[in-house]
Amino acid sequence: MPHLTSATTITPRTELRPGFGVPGLAHPLVAPAEWGELTRPGTPLHWVVLRVGDDGPGSRPDPHCLEAAGRLRNAGVRILGHLDTTYGARAFGEVVSDAHRYIDWYRADGFLLDRCPSDRAALPEIRRTVTTLRALRDDAHIVLGHGIHPYPGYAETADQLVTFSGPWSDYRWSQVAEWTADYPPDRFCHLVHGVPGPHLEEALRIARWQGAATIYFTDRTDRSGRGGPWETMPGYWDDIVSRIGTGVSE
Repeated sequence: MPHLTSATTITPRTELRPGFGVPGLAHPLVAPAEWGELTRPGTPLHWVVLRVGDDGPGSRPDPHCLEAAGRLRNAGVRILGHLDTTYGARAFGEVVSDAHRYIDWYRADGFLLDRCPSDRAALPEIRRTVTTLRALRDDAHIVLGHGIHPYPGYAETADQLVTFSGPWSDYRWSQVAEWTADYPPDRFCHLVHGVPGPHLEEALRIARWQGAATIYFTDRTDRSGRGGPWETMPGYWDDIVSRIGTGVSE
């Protein structure tokens, strides 16, 4: 069972009622059925990331992405624009320029800062970026895609942190940083690929124990596409929607 990084005993957070954070399906032209599934009534979606292309939102509005974003918005689903920070190496101006286009063209409700740095030294620049994004879009929902537990100061910068992104083989033995206990579950997100169907309940219990309210689990494995294992929906999509929609038992 995953455990804390200290010997301190922490009671599982029983109030956790998870929902999905979809990190970026394949282009709507390639995966129309998957995008259609996201608008199904009753699906517990916290947000969906719009990844238009490898170079961000592109040089002009994409009609297929416009249509998909419109359907999600009409269904009341929060849309996040995908911003690649390349672990802090990408220029501030380029990130902000992409954000402008996501807002102007797709009316993004916020952003996922993918490949976000996690060290203390990079925190001021990420804080500057987030402050600018919030100035561009009122009530912007900001998710920092670290993929690991970052320096704790990042928790005061964004709405949510992705504190795990990786394979099931690592997740099932993962540890949660002790400082996360100071924050509610809705501050954290876990993205896990390669989760076998028979282990789905175990994965949900790990997320519950570690205090992550936003999740995305898939049986797909890492691939060469721009979205990797997230490009297609898990084979057990209906099953996991049903499990989360009715709550996860302790």
